[in-house]
Amino acid sequence: MPVYEYRCEGCGEQFERVQSVSARVEDTVCPHCHAQKATRLMSAFASKIVGEHKTGFAEMKAYNMLDERMDKFRKLPPIIGKRAQSVTPNVTSPSDSGSTGTGD
Repeated sequence: MPVYEYRCEGCGEQFERVQSVSARVEDTVCPHCHAQKATRLMSAFASKIVGEHKTGFAEMKAYNMLDERMDKFRKLPPIIGKRAQSVTPNVTSPSDSGSTGTGD
């Protein structure tokens, strides 16, 4: 049975109750003021798998979908390909032309 958290609208105190899933909020009695004005709060929960774990149908389906997607991704071209070699033109500078630059 799950543990539910409540806050009493009468006295403002928070408390927890172990109740069945079908328990009604209106029937919950505050342990502090004994009023039936409790509201159920949203809370986090944790689960722990003890012992040998066997995958269920939902997990097997999720793993199959993951395998299918990974196969599709393997067929795609790489995101970063090789960069093309940059072609630098063979430019001759004025100093390479053989002139002495004396201004004859």
